[in-house]
Order: sequence, then structure tokens, then C-alpha cells
Amino acid sequence: MTRFVATAVGSFLLYLLLTTASGTVGVWSFEELALGVLLALIVAALSKNVLKGNCVRFLSLRRCALFVVYLVGPFFWAMAKANLDVVYRVITGRIKPGIVRISPRLTNDASITLLANSITLTPGTLSVEVDEKTNDLYVHWINVDESVLTQTPRDYTLICGGFPEWARRIAG
Repeated sequence: MTRFVATAVGSFLLYLLLTTASGTVGVWSFEELALGVLLALIVAALSKNVLKGNCVRFLSLRRCALFVVYLVGPFFWAMAKANLDVVYRVITGRIKPGIVRISPRLTNDASITLLANSITLTPGTLSVEVDEKTNDLYVHWINVDESVLTQTPRDYTLICGGFPEWARRIAG
């Protein structure tokens, strides 16, 4: 019941945020508020079995604060550097694309998802596959360094830097 109410309230607040300044009751119309309540209840009813305890655990204040620090600090810095690197490679034509298997040694699905999304959002890299048995990631990389290919296990710091450690802290 707690998940249902939390999901309904969260959905309703998101709806209010997306429809701000479009009505007459405060900044919403009465019809919009009624539709928002109805949609929030439908979303909560449909997703009550999907959202397990991990979702509630992931939304703790400490994890949310760590996630914000990660986005503003290391992720933003890595994305800025990757953008400059991609611009350099496009201008000079020094591109050696390839798929590399990395072993970040993450055990939690949420941390693997966070890492895969962080890699995909960084220019020049794309998460292609997750090996479900070993939790290794296959990453398409714009510039495959030959030294990475000879290492076992693969040195993931060249591809994703400190992302796995942050994923472990936030979602692990």
C-alpha cells in the first residue's frame, strides 16, 4: 500500500510540474487537477507490481545526494572531456572504432544499469550488451586503444573512468 501511495503522489507531482501555468485554479484548471489524480492512480495501479523494494531503497536521501554529486562532478567532467575528444577525432579523422568487453565487477542490476547509461550518455561510447552471467559490459568505443585489448581483465578506466565506483556507491 505504501508503494501505491508513494507512486501515486510522485506521479501526480510530476504531472503538476509538467502542466504548470495552464489553468485557472492557481496555475491549473480543475479539469487538469482531476485528470492528474486519475492518471496518477492509473500509473500507481499499473506499476505497483513492477516497483519492488529496490526502488524504494534506491530513492533514499543519501543515494539521491550521491547521485546529484555524481552528475554535477565526475559525470559532467567526463562528458565535457569526451565531447572535446570526439570533436578532435572527427576533425583529425583519427578514429579506430571497436567493441571492447569490460569487467566492472558490479553485482547489482541497478548499478549495472547506472553504469551502462552513464557510458551510453558519454560521447564516443555506447553500451551494447550486458553478459548476464558475468555482468561484463560490451562497449562500442570510438577509439579502441591497443593496450586495452591485451589486458585481462580489460582496463575499464580508459573507457569509463571512475563510473563503476560511483555506480557501486550509489546503487550498490
